[in-house]
Amino acid sequence: MSTWPYPFLFAHRGGGDLAPENTLAGMIKAVETGFGAVEFDVKLTADDVCVLLHDDTLERTSDGFGAMASKRFAELSGIDAGSWKDPIYVGTPIPAFSDIGLYCVRNGLHANVEIKPCPGRELETGRLVAQDAALLWQGEAVPPLLSSFSYEALQAAVAEAPWLPVGWLIDEWEYDWRERLQALEAVSLHCNQRLLNAQRVAEVRDAGYQLLAYTVNGPERALQLKNWGVSGVFTDALGVMRGVEGLE
Repeated sequence: MSTWPYPFLFAHRGGGDLAPENTLAGMIKAVETGFGAVEFDVKLTADDVCVLLHDDTLERTSDGFGAMASKRFAELSGIDAGSWKDPIYVGTPIPAFSDIGLYCVRNGLHANVEIKPCPGRELETGRLVAQDAALLWQGEAVPPLLSSFSYEALQAAVAEAPWLPVGWLIDEWEYDWRERLQALEAVSLHCNQRLLNAQRVAEVRDAGYQLLAYTVNGPERALQLKNWGVSGVFTDALGVMRGVEGLE
């Protein structure tokens, strides 16, 4: 990408700490709070529908139970994915990726789509998320940025839609990051913010890659990372981070 089109602040899992994660309510909250970009997680149902969910199971963020990999899309109807956060969100559904993608496009909301495969479903998840993303953002000036901890899923996504930008997610420092990014023709490396110092940021940027950091909830750390050359941060603290001078 000749110019980086995404804003510095991404609302983590949609609404950060202000709304139930990975829901339409979260995306709406991000827009209401003035965010121009969101990050959210996408995985597959048993019948290969792309839906938003972080965990492999339903219990933490809904009143459903069991593994997502065992659920058909129709079985998700009626599951409440909002009241765990606040009673005002009772009845909030687990959304299809298609619905969230359309919302983002219609509202000019940039997206980092994290491919989050259920165990053993890396290749098909990467392929189908990329397929849906390519269709949903067809003709848009700024495509979604696809990322994943699963290198296999990213390989499948690149094979399916090589024109979509991808970034590799890491939670521990990988000393072969340069070779791995080059093999993917990736545009970015996404790191746990605790891994980063000025030298590492400089090395990644000097190699020609963007660098994004998660999860950054303090303005001072966010400003430090930006001054080092980090291109974006994912935050839960929407109310704290929005409007801080220097974090536009």
